[in-house]
Amino acid sequence: MRRLPPLSALRAFEAAARHGSFKRAANELAVTPTAISHQIRFLEEYTGLALFERQVRKVVLTDAGVELYPVLRDGFNAVEAVLQRLGSAQPRRRVIISATNAFMARWLAPRVADFRKLYPEIDLELNASDQAVDLGSDVADVAIRYGRGPYPGMVAEPLFADRFAPVSSPRLGTLGTADLDRVPLIDFKWTQEHPLNPTWKNWFAAAGLPWQARHGRLLFSDEGHAIQAALAGQGIALLSLELVADDIAAGRLTQPFGPSIPGHTYHLVRSAGHIHGPHVDAALAWLRGQTRGPAKP
Repeated sequence: MRRLPPLSALRAFEAAARHGSFKRAANELAVTPTAISHQIRFLEEYTGLALFERQVRKVVLTDAGVELYPVLRDGFNAVEAVLQRLGSAQPRRRVIISATNAFMARWLAPRVADFRKLYPEIDLELNASDQAVDLGSDVADVAIRYGRGPYPGMVAEPLFADRFAPVSSPRLGTLGTADLDRVPLIDFKWTQEHPLNPTWKNWFAAAGLPWQARHGRLLFSDEGHAIQAALAGQGIALLSLELVADDIAAGRLTQPFGPSIPGHTYHLVRSAGHIHGPHVDAALAWLRGQTRGPAKP
């Protein structure tokens, strides 16, 4: 167990030593000079050490006082610094955003640095899943869902519509529609079947070309893997122009021919019965703003 003098006596000594005056120490601590004198006398009796030499109109530290003062000064300064830091620190807030695997990897993740620059006090947690999560629980605060709705029990607003077109790697050379019979078609399975899904069959109809079972078709269960296959030059893929916009701009992919066909709409979705704080509102406003331009490098 520590055996230390009372804190009041230590504070009185540290203030008097710092100011070189009982009177100025008393003013700082809002007590009388007599009270300071009594506290220091008590400390001297407690320690058995003379800490000050009392001179006319001033006090001077003894050798023992000189040794004790910096220890107390540094200790009080450290306590003050920690208390100021703890008192001023704001609890960090977190926003959980759910989106499909491909959208998360190709559209949202490249933009996160911009959010962190604008809102350094808010943490983002990105939940990638092709299955709709329960926004009434703590799994996610906001979801970006792809489809046509409706979303019962949710507040949903359109984020942006999508279009699909054939894209390929420049390493395949200049391609035309005649090459569709010799170059593998890259495709992926849709989570939900819908007659308006932007599939190769629907693209052929829009292009006025006959659809038939094509040889060399490369089918993936995940849209992101189909994008990677296209980047690797493994064939022509029918892909979201939003999700590969940066690759086209950088020349990693080309859109060799048209037409483009409409996809579905990305919706910003949140629970209608859940009260959100300003940190979630900030994330929503940021997501809306990100639809006005490409991802920043």
